[in-house]
Amino acid sequence: MIFWLKAEQQKRETFCQADVLKCSRRRTEALIIDFGGRPAPSDLSLLTSAATTEVGIFKTAFGVLGTIFLGMTLMLAGCATPGKSSAESGSLNAKPTQDAKFSTLDLAPPLIPEIQSKILALDPEHVTQKEIDEVLAQAPAPRIINIHGGILPRHANMNSFSDFLIGMGYPAASIRHPNDGTYTFGYYHKSDMIAGVIAAYYESDGLRPMMVGFSQGGFQAMRVLHKLAGDSAARLAVWNPLTGASEERYDIMDPLTGTNRPVVGLQVSYVCVAVAGGLGRWLPNQWDMNDKLRKIPDSVEEFTGFQKGLDPLGGDYLGYGTSNDYQATGSAIVRNVRLPSAYGHASIPDTRHLAKDPAIRDWLNHYRPADSPTATPQLDVKFAADSTHILWAAEVWYCIKKHWVLELQRKIRAQSAAHHAGR
Repeated sequence: MIFWLKAEQQKRETFCQADVLKCSRRRTEALIIDFGGRPAPSDLSLLTSAATTEVGIFKTAFGVLGTIFLGMTLMLAGCATPGKSSAESGSLNAKPTQDAKFSTLDLAPPLIPEIQSKILALDPEHVTQKEIDEVLAQAPAPRIINIHGGILPRHANMNSFSDFLIGMGYPAASIRHPNDGTYTFGYYHKSDMIAGVIAAYYESDGLRPMMVGFSQGGFQAMRVLHKLAGDSAARLAVWNPLTGASEERYDIMDPLTGTNRPVVGLQVSYVCVAVAGGLGRWLPNQWDMNDKLRKIPDSVEEFTGFQKGLDPLGGDYLGYGTSNDYQATGSAIVRNVRLPSAYGHASIPDTRHLAKDPAIRDWLNHYRPADSPTATPQLDVKFAADSTHILWAAEVWYCIKKHWVLELQRKIRAQSAAHHAGR
């Protein structure tokens, strides 16, 4: 009888442990799916209890490390899975208002010969504010694909960066999504869709887009590059930016050559990725990128990777060492830039304020990056106004101006060659 009672007690304890584990796993999944804010104290207690129970059952160091890093990621990073909480969650997912198969973007108006001549005379590496105001302002600009990394305030900081670009003279129409007016994709938007939208933009205006990826958005920018390179996708569909729907075609008419070409193999002009790595690698949605994150394929012409020290959220080994450096797998031009450790991980793109001060604007437009594959820029001047994050803004703005000019020159020369060839 005693033995039977002990056996029954053991059974009940086993079932209770299993039920706690199942409950904790369900609760953990609910937290991961719906953490628009930090978990409540009771949630954190439940996560701790679940971790203790699981360790007691499985007795593995991996379980301990996984729980610790997941908890740190949830509490510190505040990274969200797909949801409706951010302003961008509905971007490109709204109900189509027109036939996705046949809708197109308006083609950019042709440039008058006088403006074409002035653009061809520009030095892409020395673009002044006067040239932006008097020449580039009369021309279209490549689309900029911003990809934010998490929930508020990070998408708000990417909006701040967009306002910075507009304040410096970049056309708002080349940053805003044409269907809803928002500025940025989320890292949870499908990489196939982002690649397909890039193809649609290029087909419509002949200017290769640029991408700016921040934190987990940097993972997504890299995923898009590898898909365009054909590393992880045999074919990619064109996605209509106006309807947010696939057009169910896998080729575009190249506006510069007049020939059909597949979406896979398309090259963008410039990409920058900031503070992507670190604890972000532990999130299941990023596991497929762990061996590709620092490898830059030929689907981009020029790439800048930004890193900073004391950054467990986005830096490998806290942001120190060569494991944070990006490397070209082919012909891409790659630079690695180390930002000050004092820059906050989540706030780096918050740069709206920089475009409001004339002295800072002038300094930014005269900024020249170091001519080396690895750089640690320093600010050697003090401003009366707030200059927070100016080094990141200066590096990115220089490259965006440069490729704005290069893309226009590339298009003008291609059209001229086609005209002379009778096409």
